[in-house]
Amino acid sequence: MITVLESINLSSEYLKNKGIESPRINAELLLAHILNCKRLNLYLSFEKPLSEEELNKYRELLKRRSKFEPLQYIIGKVEFYGIDFKVNPSVLIPRQETEILIETIIGQYDKYDTLKILDIGTGSGNIAVSLAKNLHNSFITALDISEEALTIANENALINSVNDRTEFIKVDILKEEFTGTDFDVVVSNPPYISIEEFETLSPELKEYEPKIALTDYNSGLLFYEIISAKSNNLLKPGGKLFFEVGKGQFSKVTEIMTKNNYQNIIVTKDYLNIERVISGEKI
Repeated sequence: MITVLESINLSSEYLKNKGIESPRINAELLLAHILNCKRLNLYLSFEKPLSEEELNKYRELLKRRSKFEPLQYIIGKVEFYGIDFKVNPSVLIPRQETEILIETIIGQYDKYDTLKILDIGTGSGNIAVSLAKNLHNSFITALDISEEALTIANENALINSVNDRTEFIKVDILKEEFTGTDFDVVVSNPPYISIEEFETLSPELKEYEPKIALTDYNSGLLFYEIISAKSNNLLKPGGKLFFEVGKGQFSKVTEIMTKNNYQNIIVTKDYLNIERVISGEKI
């Protein structure tokens, strides 16, 4: 019988030859998923033999990953801001850089402030749920165009016990008016990849993640224009608008926000020193 260590070594080599980045980590996480244990526990069970059923399941997952299907979709979850989120191909996989957006908002408020927050383009609900978990008296309204995404977001709110302080509503922010008002915060991580840039993306992104969550089918700036304009009617005076932005977009998004009469505009860099979050205050 093949052991845990032998299977990891063989699988790592297989994924490496298929061009998968970090093949060892991928192999370990997939096996931990099959064995229903933490990745660390594999190191305590290197000599344990795998059953034929476990091996067959493992081979199937490795085959899927070798075709560049994202690891997070295969195992059905991802950790974001210390919280586990359910994901599937109907939602964008939450990224580490988006944690900067959460940190920036949390850093500007006391955790017990009573806040009314609007999250536009919620996807898996990772922003809404993370804010609800860390800003204890907040209520978050979250919008998305996708019914399937809203289903996942609702599940994530329930799993993380913030369903009493979150609501998820189907709205196409580009074409429909949302009638809510007097928000303290509007936040969005919108589709910001231009249609030209989309064609250059990795297979994991281009072939598996929802295109509607990645690109605006335009210049990559369309949602910033629309949300900046509409947020003037959504925010209370002194309320704040927060965006995640793509690499190299901060100056153009700053111009958009300035044009829409936001003041005290602040840019926050991510772990790679890239301008990643922009915030501004409604006059």
